[in-house]
Amino acid sequence: MTLTAAQAARSIAEGLLSSEELVQGCLERIRALEPTVQAWQFLDEEHALAQARAADERKRSGEPLGALNGIPVGIKDIIDTADMPTENGTVLHKGRMPRKDAAVIAALRAAGAVIMGKTVSTECAYFNPGKTRNPHNPEHTPGGSSSGSAAAVAAQMVPLALGSQTAGSVIRPAAFCGVYGFKPTHGLIPRTGVLQLSRTLDHVGLFARSIEDLALLGEQLVGHDEDDPDTRPRARPPLQAVAAEEPPIAPMLAFIKTPHWERADADTKEAYAELVESLGDRVEEVELFPSASEAWDWQRTIMEAEMAANLEPLWLAGKDKLSERLRGLMERGRETRAVDYQRVLRGLPALRESFDELFMERYDAILTPPALGTAPKGLGATGDPVFCVLWTLLGMPAVTLPLMRGANGLPLGVQLVGRRNFDARLLRTARWLERKLS
Repeated sequence: MTLTAAQAARSIAEGLLSSEELVQGCLERIRALEPTVQAWQFLDEEHALAQARAADERKRSGEPLGALNGIPVGIKDIIDTADMPTENGTVLHKGRMPRKDAAVIAALRAAGAVIMGKTVSTECAYFNPGKTRNPHNPEHTPGGSSSGSAAAVAAQMVPLALGSQTAGSVIRPAAFCGVYGFKPTHGLIPRTGVLQLSRTLDHVGLFARSIEDLALLGEQLVGHDEDDPDTRPRARPPLQAVAAEEPPIAPMLAFIKTPHWERADADTKEAYAELVESLGDRVEEVELFPSASEAWDWQRTIMEAEMAANLEPLWLAGKDKLSERLRGLMERGRETRAVDYQRVLRGLPALRESFDELFMERYDAILTPPALGTAPKGLGATGDPVFCVLWTLLGMPAVTLPLMRGANGLPLGVQLVGRRNFDARLLRTARWLERKLS
């Protein structure tokens, strides 16, 4: 289906389209492309259609309708669903049936969404790839760990999907697959019922085919959940209304290359040079402060220590069934000294404040690549998250837009990073950038 989620929602609300027709179209697309793309871990066509018919019945009966009534959404297979298996990308959880929905699934159902099925995750949302291929070229990785969600939206199998990010697992696959990806501020969307890797770093993330769709989906998911200690009671941010507004003045962007710029592909360097030139006086190159240079090591320390602790039940149940990559991470995490881990956690508030000051002084968003280049050839790895790590560590909102192409014809994304808790403003700036470049 070529409709975006927002277009489809309007058509369903106006009676021009039924949810059953929409879901049937998605299923036809899946049947045609799934043998190549392999985005789905679990899909029950009849169950999806039954949900669609229920959404149509709600419409006919005159019940109040949720904002996503009848809209199909793909769910990364580390997010618990009470009516479908959640296997977390590991053979150790084969056939696992959760007893209750994750908080985000409950929110989707309340909004009327059709939970289409479970999309492929890498093993425990780390680096060991699943079966998914890049829809633009099946010889290339779709990225990870939210591989199936990014690929399913890119292949137009579903208009929306959920993923997660602990390093670069939403922004990178969205960039590689040529879709819109959004990682909100840490703690904005509850993670209850999502496989926990790292309380400090885990985020629920979104995939869509427009900024309007990211805002629509995000607004349904924001909330406080007493079982996620990083969420808090707050008014729901008006993501849709603000994202649709014109900025009161033209936004100012800080182009930050980070210390890893030299590793970027020639394609990326050339494309960003042209992008910066085309933005003229609306962008300035800004050097990263020296205090941020250790951030990549900090993120690794936190991720390894917290993943080793959180995934210990798997380690004890059958570490020989885990991939060498995941075992290596857990071995390093188990050796992390408590004093090193605590030192890193204590360093984060000051670094966050440095970026808050940067935004308060002058800038609406940071412009930076989402990945080293286009999706690498080969399916043995999912690409490097190095251009996402800093923003994930600090819990800052990030969005990637499919605005450019590499010399090989594959998508090359543009990442914008915003100030914490200014997610709506980030989406508004992203929409401004998209319109300026079009």
